[in-house]
Amino acid sequence: MKKVFTNLTFWVLIAITAGALLGKFYPGTAIKMQFLGTDFIAIIKIFIYPIIFLTISLGISNMGDLKKAGRVGGKAILYFEILTTFALLIGIIVSHLIQPGSSVNMSEINGGDISGYVKQAKAFTWLGFLKENPTLQILVVAIVFGIWLNKFKQKQKIIKPLTIVSKYVFKGLRIVMMLAPLGAFGGMAYTIGKFGLHTLLPLGKLMLCVYITCLCFIFIVLGLLLHYYKISIFRFLKYIREELLIVLGTSSSEAALPSLIEKLERMGCSKPVTGLVVPAGYSFNLDGTTIYLSMSVMFLAQVYHIDLSLHQILVIIGVLLITSKGAAGVTGSGFIVLASTLTAVKVIPVEGLAFLLGVDRFMSEARALTNFIGNGAATIFLSNNEKEFDRNKMNAAFNIKTSEDIKEATNL
Repeated sequence: MKKVFTNLTFWVLIAITAGALLGKFYPGTAIKMQFLGTDFIAIIKIFIYPIIFLTISLGISNMGDLKKAGRVGGKAILYFEILTTFALLIGIIVSHLIQPGSSVNMSEINGGDISGYVKQAKAFTWLGFLKENPTLQILVVAIVFGIWLNKFKQKQKIIKPLTIVSKYVFKGLRIVMMLAPLGAFGGMAYTIGKFGLHTLLPLGKLMLCVYITCLCFIFIVLGLLLHYYKISIFRFLKYIREELLIVLGTSSSEAALPSLIEKLERMGCSKPVTGLVVPAGYSFNLDGTTIYLSMSVMFLAQVYHIDLSLHQILVIIGVLLITSKGAAGVTGSGFIVLASTLTAVKVIPVEGLAFLLGVDRFMSEARALTNFIGNGAATIFLSNNEKEFDRNKMNAAFNIKTSEDIKEATNL
């Protein structure tokens, strides 16, 4: 019993439930709890950049062959492109088969003001994306510094103090993570209080489609990728359950990003691979966002009874393949990128986004969770592919002790 009350997962789950109940019965008070969620994410963000810098620079500096870093980076980009394209196609196919928007009565849906989103979407440029995405900037600086350090003859004089700093940064992160229940409570309370569960009813079919598609992607696509290297997706999800609950409560994959890096290294992924793949994946491997974008575009086409031709669908796929990559660099993430996509395609009225305003927040959990799990799976897959994965560490992290445990861990 004592173990339960000292378990972070238990308290995060309690916090999410309490937040949902407060949002349902006392929405006014619940909305005021938003600061708990936003402040928690703000504190976590302080750790993201030093962890990315330290992990990558130390990893590359300890690499004997610098060609390896280039090879891992190349494989990661190829992996991201294949997986996000696959996610995009799955979203379009499922939407086409189920037709979530065909039976929607537009008069039942309360529209909202989308002018701010459209304005931000039109202002989006790739140069702006690169300038305003600190994750990418830190990634580049860390790679350059790591390469220089690798060639520096007296590198141990710099590596030793950086290693000590890294240990203290992760120690500080573990302390801050104890505040996760407060962040999850604030995020969930605000969401339910602000938008209300009643907003789910008219657009419930779309929400259900997005969640089911994301679950299929996680357990079938990502599950098969991990199974190829005899790793159970279920074991992995159990291992990162605390982080998943934090992402669920705060609707932000950023909230658990530093913790994911630490856990992936602890379960056997090498520091260089983890340091390169996770930060890059945060910007370019957004599987959940890609599914959401493709399904939302198809949904709005069905709501407006627009029969998209094969050529138009191919154009939408092409535009989404580009715009989805900028989702992490734009404030408001997927919703703004969706606005920029509709603006570029010029087939579906941008005004239709107003119908998605209320329910978008509830779908952000599915996006964030899928993005988060997808980046974890990518790191494990590429670590194994590079033969940079320690299975003994994985067995210890997954608490695998007997031959039966090993058999279970290698099953889907």
